[in-house]
Amino acid sequence: MRVAMIGTGYVGLVSGACFADFGHVVTCVDKDASKIERLKKGEIPIYEPGLDDLVAQNVSAGRLKFTTEAADAIADADAVFIAVGTPSRRGDGHADLSYVYAAAEEIAGLMDGFTVIVTKSTVPVGTGDEVEAIIRKAAPDGDFAVVSNPEFLREGAAIKDFKIPDRVVVGTDDERAREVMRELYRPLFLNETPILFTTRRTSELIKYAANAFLAVKITFINEMADLCEAVGANVQEVSRGIGLDGRIGRKFLNAGPGYGGSCFPKDTLALTKTASDYNSPVRIVDTVVEVNAARKKAMAQKIIRAMGGDVKGKTVGVLGLAFKQNTDDMRDAPSLDILPALIEAGATVRAYDPESMDEAKKLMDGIDYAENAYDAIDGADAMVIITEWDQFRALDMDRVKASLKTDTVIDLRNIYSPEDMAKRGFTYFSIGR
Repeated sequence: MRVAMIGTGYVGLVSGACFADFGHVVTCVDKDASKIERLKKGEIPIYEPGLDDLVAQNVSAGRLKFTTEAADAIADADAVFIAVGTPSRRGDGHADLSYVYAAAEEIAGLMDGFTVIVTKSTVPVGTGDEVEAIIRKAAPDGDFAVVSNPEFLREGAAIKDFKIPDRVVVGTDDERAREVMRELYRPLFLNETPILFTTRRTSELIKYAANAFLAVKITFINEMADLCEAVGANVQEVSRGIGLDGRIGRKFLNAGPGYGGSCFPKDTLALTKTASDYNSPVRIVDTVVEVNAARKKAMAQKIIRAMGGDVKGKTVGVLGLAFKQNTDDMRDAPSLDILPALIEAGATVRAYDPESMDEAKKLMDGIDYAENAYDAIDGADAMVIITEWDQFRALDMDRVKASLKTDTVIDLRNIYSPEDMAKRGFTYFSIGR
């Protein structure tokens, strides 16, 4: 099948490359000419393990193309995916749908013959209705169907999540559109992937509900971590103890400095705004949004207390800046709250991250960036782990001890054992244990 992917951001690029690897012919369209030129040269604008090779292979095979010109790509397509950004709107927290609606207007003037228009962007309930109305107004005689097909990609594991998904959700009442979507995802049938066909509005809500539920799990275990510290319990053992219950599950029960990234912060906020608009508040999610924001800010004070209550004139060696490992994504990363607060308190911050330092430089001032983990902690008064990159899990602790001015290690991801760190002579602070 022929696919047009409007938008070459995280979702659009990964989805386009994976559909091409399934054997479909995919044209990715973006108005950013510099980004398209980079992609044509084989330069990937985001860090996602394996994506560079996947793109190169499918470009070489002739199944994946990049262009700024939408006309031919849309006219020839069996399915046109809208995969543009939906950031939180300034002022009210609602999802900004201007890019989605602009794409709908453009598609309306270029589609030729029956076309399935698929909303891949994360959008509030009812957006598909508005997209359909926009296209119908611009092309009264157009033969098309608007479908919701939310993405469930984890940054750092996006290719696996696309090719071996837990499920595929498709929202449409149009049988022709269902057949097109079945054909697009037919390669997944071999793995017996569940494909859930539902109404468009239900599909849109499934995406928000899923992200909100995971955000609730993260925030729950973070609050349990605070309680563990207060009563002398171990949050990792609590997590394991409740996670073994099949009704609860083990995933997303790792205590840390709070969630960030491109999805959870904006999606939970958008869900609360939609619920408020419909006079059906989701109070649990409201609380999660507030608690998570407060937690990220509180982490700086945790570090300051661990360093004796005052960081003026002291150097903090920070390992990790991205919101999670295996990505360069700095959106709503806890480090964006923690590091400026440390600097404001008088500390010198020297930081290292394997992939996200270029992005971090655009968002934070006053930070010294190191070439590697050991340079970041050399002569520092404390080592602080903010992101759980694998390369931080097996540091040479003798070298760490020799590099640090003190023996203070503050681990906001619980990647080390308190018992082992104590044996090695470190003053070790972790989360909830």
